[in-house]
Amino acid sequence: MSFSAHQDADVIVVGAGPGGSATAHYLAQLGRSVIFLEKSTFPRDKVCGDGLTPYAVRELVRMGVPMPAHEGWMRNKGLRVVGGGHEIYLPWPESESFPSYGMAKARTSFDETLALHAQASGADLRQGTTAIAPILNERSGRIEGVTVRQGRDRDNISELRAPIVVDAGGVSARIATAMGITPQENRPMGVAVRTYFRSPRHDDEWMESQLELWDGPRENSNLLPGYGWIFPLGNGLVNVGLGSVSSTARATKLDYKDLFRTWMRNAPADWEFTEENQVGPVRSAALPMALNRQPLYHNGLMLVGDSGGMVSPFNGEGIAYALMAGRIAADVISQALARTSGYGHVKTLRSYPDAVKAEIGGYYSLGRVFVKLIENPEIMRICTKYGLPRPHLMKLVHKLLSDGYERTGGETMDRLIAAITKIVPAA
Repeated sequence: MSFSAHQDADVIVVGAGPGGSATAHYLAQLGRSVIFLEKSTFPRDKVCGDGLTPYAVRELVRMGVPMPAHEGWMRNKGLRVVGGGHEIYLPWPESESFPSYGMAKARTSFDETLALHAQASGADLRQGTTAIAPILNERSGRIEGVTVRQGRDRDNISELRAPIVVDAGGVSARIATAMGITPQENRPMGVAVRTYFRSPRHDDEWMESQLELWDGPRENSNLLPGYGWIFPLGNGLVNVGLGSVSSTARATKLDYKDLFRTWMRNAPADWEFTEENQVGPVRSAALPMALNRQPLYHNGLMLVGDSGGMVSPFNGEGIAYALMAGRIAADVISQALARTSGYGHVKTLRSYPDAVKAEIGGYYSLGRVFVKLIENPEIMRICTKYGLPRPHLMKLVHKLLSDGYERTGGETMDRLIAAITKIVPAA
């Protein structure tokens, strides 16, 4: 296989979110030259719950990211679930594979921390640089680099070339879209809205999930669609949000920001979720789920994170899986670059989708079934009312929803979940 004579790096990574930074970090540690591009300049915000499950914490530990409390890392014990007249506490389980705690950190500093960590590992971070189009080989259609714009100057256009490009640019996936890789309409799509409040709940050691949102007094008014979260950040602020999910990518006509405001008007007064205490606007974002954009590798381009629809349909988490995919992508890329034949190079790169699906494919297929069930409000209501008081059932559900089960071995619940993920349809 022949590549362009001029190469600026071994790999170009588009996007310096968690997935892009993980990819760049691991590639740099493996001795590969990597340029990774961030269209904004840090610090910058992303719509997110800011909560990190033990799965995500494990990936951060693997990367060697320091997580001290004085730098805004808030450790939590588990999940408090409220619904159906019940309030239960689900500690993060003790496990061989996962730490027994989660974390929370605002995305305004989280993404910058990871990007600078990758830069310290040797990756070439270029902020304020937007990848606007792929550079394709006229004969093969293979990507050979990207056209980039510096800042907002439309005339400041240049080219960067590398034999492999990683699109970690989020849900828009501009490079992947330009190469004809579009979302699948039969995969789930979530919507999230969130803002921050100054609140006495900021140092709560539990993340909270509200399974029922009311437009008036609890149990004596109408249920709103979706679920809510309250994630303490330990710095005087809490991240408060509302999420909803559809089993298909069809857009709904619901005004989620208005639903959020209605929920806030009826929040308990001692939470202090008032307009006076609100910090920043209510912002919304789409959550592409269950590997909704495929193939994850095509003609020299790999998809990592939201660009590949790697958000979990079970809990709306995307950071953990972006970090995981970045780690796998870097390993596959490094192995491919070490191949001396074009056939071996391409064959190795083509192993990337299977490697990702081996980790989360069955789990995400199971999640698609889960989403179809909870779309029915009545089913969700019954599950909440009668399921929450049953400790053993909720322990199983907690392992499933948080992806905290052992892939091999573990207790009976772990083996059950692992077995189910192996028999569901392919991702």
